[in-house]
Amino acid sequence: MADTRRELPTPSDHRRLKSFVERRTLLMAGGVGLAQGLAAAGSVPAASPARPSGKSVIMVWLSGGASHIDTWDMKPRAAREYRGPFEPISTTAPGVDLCEHLPLLARQMHHLAVVRSLGHFRRGTGDHHAGYYYNLTGHAPDPSFRQLLNNRKPRADDWPFFGTVVGYKSPRHGQLPQVVTLPQKPGAPQYTRPGQFAARLGVEHDPLYVDGDSDNPTRFTAPSLSLQGEVSTDRLQSRRELLRTLDSARRVFEANASTANYNTHQHKAFSLLGSGAVRDVFDVAAEPLKVRQRYGESVNGMSMLLARRLVEAHVPCVAVFWKGNKKLAEAKSCKSGGGWDTHGNNFGCLSDVLLPEFDRCFSALIEDLSQRGLLESTVVVVNSEMGRKPKIGDPRSGGVKGAGRDHWTHCMSALLAGGGIRGGQAYGFSDPVGAYPADRPVAPEDITHTIYHSLGFEELVAIDSQNRPLRLLDEGRPIFELF
Repeated sequence: MADTRRELPTPSDHRRLKSFVERRTLLMAGGVGLAQGLAAAGSVPAASPARPSGKSVIMVWLSGGASHIDTWDMKPRAAREYRGPFEPISTTAPGVDLCEHLPLLARQMHHLAVVRSLGHFRRGTGDHHAGYYYNLTGHAPDPSFRQLLNNRKPRADDWPFFGTVVGYKSPRHGQLPQVVTLPQKPGAPQYTRPGQFAARLGVEHDPLYVDGDSDNPTRFTAPSLSLQGEVSTDRLQSRRELLRTLDSARRVFEANASTANYNTHQHKAFSLLGSGAVRDVFDVAAEPLKVRQRYGESVNGMSMLLARRLVEAHVPCVAVFWKGNKKLAEAKSCKSGGGWDTHGNNFGCLSDVLLPEFDRCFSALIEDLSQRGLLESTVVVVNSEMGRKPKIGDPRSGGVKGAGRDHWTHCMSALLAGGGIRGGQAYGFSDPVGAYPADRPVAPEDITHTIYHSLGFEELVAIDSQNRPLRLLDEGRPIFELF
């Protein structure tokens, strides 16, 4: 057992470890190739290749940076200044423990795989913008992220959010959007996070952004699609005719990018507003009360229920960005604004606010998808922009007495299920204090490739907004061992 009371391993330690592990992985891959050759010769039985079965994706994003050490990569043998007060509990997956504050999810762990060796390998900046971008696109942040930090705005030449790639490469839905983001657009309007847009693919592939209401959790609105006041569908059609007349007088401006983008969204809005199918699928209140109570009638719970309804209606991708409840957080003295950015009072925020809500709604989502026969065709991903620092005490929030954890990009975890991914397993592991990957390290590009592979996307090429071929993701590889 390593001495966990010493200071955290240094990045140079981590680089040497990563190099060693990658060399070992290469040797293991050579061994696999040899075994396959022997199998071909009849000496060893050949294993059947895993076949992806995903058709849709639900991504649950724990906005703020979820603490891996206090959730699904606990370190009960580490010193108290690292491990904190939470205890692990056993799950339906033998040998895979979770935090004691996730008892409902523990009953669903046989459906889930947890990747405990995910890290940015010094390619991030340690701030939220870069963390969003890297994990949502699979591409390392460019130098502008380090220069501008939270002032780095989304750009048209950014790499696309993997969800928009899923929408782009999936068959067109006849009535519903290809990609839906709810219940918030992260960071908007002041610090809109890069990485959540189609960017190079073109604005026509952006998600439909849907707002959820913490005070009325079953009510969802799309600001760009809402009919104001007493506007009926008939009046909408009349307005559309008027707009067509006005548009004919503005053709000279269509070469302007902003005008073209506006027209694209306008066309999408009119198409969706007149659709009864759209209204029906977004009507979460139509679900039986028992179902809504199982998810928990919070805005995040209803968002996950809506995500199930959307994939049931064959929408290719739904992104649920966790929305913090500031009123509840303040009442519980949670210093993260109700989100997962737990610089102060990490353990109180988690035990009193975040984990109980997440435990209820996410376990319900997995259980519901499984019972409806949708889990095998739905890839489910839980991720965040970063993990949290192993040593307790952020100087900006009162140090050790503040009981918070700072940002930490060197090690984090992700949960995956469905789409051919084998549940009930943990892939890789971190060092004794959860500071760095210690076995089978992977990076965000590998997680992104794994999602694409689970959907059967092997040819990762698109045509960008300038009608040029675009190679979507050259770095990384799928984590085939999960399947």
